[in-house]
Amino acid sequence: MGLAHTLLPFPLPDCPLHPGSSALLGTRVRAQEGGTTEREGRGQVHRKLLSRTQSVAEREGARSRAGARVGAGEREMKDKGGSRAAVDERYAQWKSLIPVLYDWFANHNLVWPSLSCRWGPQFENGTYKNRQRLYLSEQTDGTAPNTLVIANCEVVKPRVAAAEHISQFNEEARSPFVKKYKTLIHPGEVNRIRELPQSSKIIATHTDSPDVLIWDVEAQPDRHAVLEATESHPDLILTGHKENAEYALAMCPAEPYVLSGGKDKSVVWWNIQDHTSTLGDSSKTESSPGASGSKLSGKTVNDNDSPKVEPRGIFHGHSSTVEDVQFCPSSAQEFCSVGDDSCLILWDARTGTSPAVKVEKAHGGDVHCVDWNLHDVNYILTGSADNSVCMWDRRNLGSGGAGTPIHKFEGHKAAVLCVQWSPDKASVFGSSAEDGFLNVWDHEKIGKKKNPNSPAGLFFQHAGHRDKIVDFHWNSSDPWTIVSVSDDGESTGGGGTLQIWRMTDLIYRPEDEVLAELENFKAHLASCAPRS
Repeated sequence: MGLAHTLLPFPLPDCPLHPGSSALLGTRVRAQEGGTTEREGRGQVHRKLLSRTQSVAEREGARSRAGARVGAGEREMKDKGGSRAAVDERYAQWKSLIPVLYDWFANHNLVWPSLSCRWGPQFENGTYKNRQRLYLSEQTDGTAPNTLVIANCEVVKPRVAAAEHISQFNEEARSPFVKKYKTLIHPGEVNRIRELPQSSKIIATHTDSPDVLIWDVEAQPDRHAVLEATESHPDLILTGHKENAEYALAMCPAEPYVLSGGKDKSVVWWNIQDHTSTLGDSSKTESSPGASGSKLSGKTVNDNDSPKVEPRGIFHGHSSTVEDVQFCPSSAQEFCSVGDDSCLILWDARTGTSPAVKVEKAHGGDVHCVDWNLHDVNYILTGSADNSVCMWDRRNLGSGGAGTPIHKFEGHKAAVLCVQWSPDKASVFGSSAEDGFLNVWDHEKIGKKKNPNSPAGLFFQHAGHRDKIVDFHWNSSDPWTIVSVSDDGESTGGGGTLQIWRMTDLIYRPEDEVLAELENFKAHLASCAPRS
């Protein structure tokens, strides 16, 4: 039985938790009832959690229901199995549990919708918080230009944020932890952002065109997002697609390589270092703020004449639009792709431009996303319009078109839009979907102690978004921290919602370790209790 079902006065559907979580909440509640008010090192507690969760839930539920909107948004939510009122009630219940489930949480209401969010480099490591770049986009209605936004994000360190504070946010306000640092006026809407792992200040973007755009965001001049402002010009333009390439985009962990997929059914592969032969004046290596040029790898590029790079290879094997691509973490020559033909294809550039392995009907619908395990390169994830996530072992995939996943994860009620392995634990991954949930799974939990109310492997469910979660990204610089973005502007009075969050470590740590810590904390509380 889930945490909310055992200890809260109201049910919280779809909230599976770590087996130690019930003990965690029980310990916190007992401590609060005993009057403990100070945060004590690794075992922090706060007073009267249950009464606070009730009042927050009632207040949020009333406000949300009173402000619930009808129309297209509500019809869409009904199609996904929930009315707007049900979504509001679920949200209020989730919000009341933030002090229990999260170590840190920040909510940022967006002015314009964003289809992508990515972590950039960390540039300051403080005592209580780190500062890091964050990339997102602004898709406007034409009254302002489309932009690529570079923000500075303050990431609070583990066990620093006070539990009673992280749930006290205005859903329709900007977060003080996220501040715009620089704006690039992007030629067209930004559909996808990907950073170069070797230098995350270099990013690639997809828009509604056949080209991939490469940016050195630190060197690019800041632009003011008004209609009369000068458009930013990319540092490089990667050409090769015959039709629009809107979403499938990846950058290689090992080499400065880029992958893209598009409506022309092809996968295109570049090396961005090939641009050196196209640069005109390589003597200029400085770029002053506001200048008309920006630099990439020490070279200055004229904004009015962005160099173009031809592909290293074009790979054919899909029969419909390619939706996502991913490099093998251990090889710049190997990659995979998925598409609307329901296929998963593995490629090896060393053997030619034909598929190395092709899995027909990997899912029962369009395959939207794919990711390759950073820790064990045998494992690949795919997410689909059939609401499921499949985990594949490439050692079991033959060349005859057939393949069986190791496991099929079924915990979403709508199409899966994004999957990503955790950089912190090899067996953990996340999946986000049109149902508004971001599920966190651990495939090693399959077959072990099972919660009958949750799908196998599911141990955490982030329910803080009111509508489809279009993208999320694990933070490789700050363990177990995730940024997620949703298209729920109709509900929040803005352009959507960006959330930065980290579940409490008592959820994902080994159960025996958690219980031992709670026992130690219980003894500490007993020693601090007033003696009669």
